Amino acid sequence: MHERSSVADLAASLRDELNRYSPGEKLPSSRALIERHRVSPVTVSRALAELVAEGLVVTRPGAGAFRAAPRPEAPRPVDTSWQEIALSAEPGGDQVPRSVDATGVLATLAAPAPGVIELHSGYLHPDLQPERALAGALARAGRRPGAWNRPPVEGVTELRAWFAREIGGPGGALATSDVLVTAGGQSALTCALRAVAAPGAPVLVESPTYPGMLAAARASGLRPVPVPVDADGVRTDLLADAFRASGARLFVCQPLFQNPTGTVLAAERRREVLRVARAAGAFVVEDDFARRLVHDGAPALPPTLMADDHDGTVVHVCSLTKVTSPNLRVGALAARGPVLDRLRAVQVVDSFFVPGPLQEAAVELVGSPAWTRHLRLIAGELAARRDTLLAALHRHLPALAGNALFVPPGGYHLWLRLPDGTDEIALTGAALRAGVAVAGGRPYFAAEPPAPHLRLGFASASGAAELTEGARRLRRACDELGIAVE
Repeated sequence: MHERSSVADLAASLRDELNRYSPGEKLPSSRALIERHRVSPVTVSRALAELVAEGLVVTRPGAGAFRAAPRPEAPRPVDTSWQEIALSAEPGGDQVPRSVDATGVLATLAAPAPGVIELHSGYLHPDLQPERALAGALARAGRRPGAWNRPPVEGVTELRAWFAREIGGPGGALATSDVLVTAGGQSALTCALRAVAAPGAPVLVESPTYPGMLAAARASGLRPVPVPVDADGVRTDLLADAFRASGARLFVCQPLFQNPTGTVLAAERRREVLRVARAAGAFVVEDDFARRLVHDGAPALPPTLMADDHDGTVVHVCSLTKVTSPNLRVGALAARGPVLDRLRAVQVVDSFFVPGPLQEAAVELVGSPAWTRHLRLIAGELAARRDTLLAALHRHLPALAGNALFVPPGGYHLWLRLPDGTDEIALTGAALRAGVAVAGGRPYFAAEPPAPHLRLGFASASGAAELTEGARRLRRACDELGIAVE
């Protein structure tokens, strides 16, 4: 405390003395200041650092400290009001405004205040992330021959080959040359939307669905057309109707552990999605974001839609991010036919390539024994946390727990229907005041939602105790608003 006080006193004294010196004139040496003010060398150093940070003093190594030149006048405020017109005006009456609304994405990315329990996030808690394995992989990757050279724009061959095996399955339905490495799943989704659909075109989407995809579609000038989802996945009878009514040539879906419902597309509907899309001359973008988030005790996973696709209908998107760390932004796009050339062109124009050392780190990670151990750990932890949250909801909010559409065998979230008339914004605000962050359902719908919903994640909390306390705090928020939860 005494040292901080001495620093402040010396800094104040030096400020008062600065007018004695012309701009560029040298100040007394540190030794002179130490003797004159009877302070330590550390105090002098810190006081001068304060004045440097304020722009009053500049230091030159070996030469000393000098009074800084006068600050230029504050620039005139910039009038950007014209941008509101420029960003909104469209030359054609039928064009879709290319507005960018990231509200739904930011709601799940925002870091809450200390002490707030995170039930809104879509990433693993740090305790579940393979930090040691990632650090080791990154260190080994940096020493790989050629790791710091410019990588191929399509991606490092070893990583493309690994993704091809993972996506195509044991039948080898996919070649290495069919895969592009991307900077995570969001980048891959955006690239696929821009490559396949022209601005102003309709695109069929599940309802509800991932807000990040809706935001990317609208930012690309596309018109999302919702197709309802039930406990077996997208309603394929309505999918055919939607293709006919809209004229769409693209359908975006998450067949496995769908976000936000957690549903798995039923076997007969898998075949129907491909048949209906092929009949419409349309592509299917398969967002396979959660395949590596399967829970212990889950049935055997179905193969990817791409593994069953014999016509080049499917454009596949996947990523390593969800099962590792938000910072391992490495994913893949897979496609066959001319569309692959367009995907490659869009990606090169947008970002050139994914940094080579990051790709090499991914190769090191998935090829290490730690990878298999990590997947086993995640399978057990996610199953246990899902069951803990469900039990806590049944104890504290039984009516909401009973309204869960589906108990997912994979993924990281539950989708709950709220009582009719519930104000989602008011509830998420009350929950935050009670100390728990949750995600309202409105951003997950491309059109007016049929009912209010809540998405609760169980991967980003620290463990069972925090999940149970989160449910208790959510009950407090419901009681504050008079929401019936019994």
